[in-house]
Amino acid sequence: QVQLVESGGGLVQPGGSLRLSCTTSGVAFSFLTTGWYRQAPGKQRELVASIINTGRATYADFAKGRFTASRDNAQSTMYLQLSSLKPEDTAVYQCAVWGHEGDYWGQGTQVTVSS
Repeated sequence: QVQLVESGGGLVQPGGSLRLSCTTSGVAFSFLTTGWYRQAPGKQRELVASIINTGRATYADFAKGRFTASRDNAQSTMYLQLSSLKPEDTAVYQCAVWGHEGDYWGQGTQVTVSS
């Protein structure tokens, strides 16, 4: 059974920070590329960052300089550090693992940026 579970979302003021976590099980995490997506109300889901198995991350333009994606292969866990948050960052953030037998998704965690 493959499971991905996000945590760490919540309500934060503009300019604030949050750290999201995604714990995984049932996949060969250390060998696979992973990613973070987000979806705001009324908008399509968009890729925030991808992370290859060695930990090197690639970011969407809106995330560069503000967000940091990382992973801990020993713990089969990935992280997304959100900093300098803006109201337009409000979305459900979702982690993913891109496997050989299919792609797997977490349930998502809500991030709300508001004063």
